[in-house]
Amino acid sequence: MGALGGISLLVGGVGILTIMTMAVSERTGEIGLLRALGARQQQILMLFLGEAILLSAMGGIAGLLFGMGIAYGINAVFPALPVHTPVLFAVLAESSAVLIGLVAGVMPARRAAMMDPVEALRAE
Repeated sequence: MGALGGISLLVGGVGILTIMTMAVSERTGEIGLLRALGARQQQILMLFLGEAILLSAMGGIAGLLFGMGIAYGINAVFPALPVHTPVLFAVLAESSAVLIGLVAGVMPARRAAMMDPVEALRAE
């Protein structure tokens, strides 16, 4: 079970990394405009890290709801099988999802923050 969870976290991290890399490349002009208007590198970094954290948190909540729904469905079909989701495990799962999203979002966010405003606007 732990190996399946680890693989799922790895796939989720790669998915968020891919989504955030595409978001940075698609919003190059927007990043250049923000930088040209005076946004600091830290603000751009936080913008993209916040987006990565939000994506992973929403994915974690959706996964928890889906898993709990399956658990309650199994309990409805097989009432003798005690199935429940401990609150501690749900909190750990959500925390892990957010941490993976944060780690996966660092590289694209740094790339966005380090962009030269002139080059970013020229690429648009």
